[in-house]
Amino acid sequence: MIDGYEVPVHRSLTEVMLLGGVPRTIAFLLWTTAAAIALGLHQLWVVPIAIVIHTILAAAARKDPWFFEVFIQALKSPKQLCP
Repeated sequence: MIDGYEVPVHRSLTEVMLLGGVPRTIAFLLWTTAAAIALGLHQLWVVPIAIVIHTILAAAARKDPWFFEVFIQALKSPKQLCP
């Protein structure tokens, strides 16, 4: 190690921020939509479905925490045809 070239990196900069086992943005999107439908439209059947979806997403995030970021990048990338 060369003195002066070592930089401490906080653990939160290298890990995905999870909320209930699901990445924060996806959890906020899921539960905001579920709350809007359940409370705004009085459709309470949405809550158990949201719980099941949250459980499935948490299992996917447990297997690979970067799954959702990679999936979004794959959707944004230009499609390539196989020769």
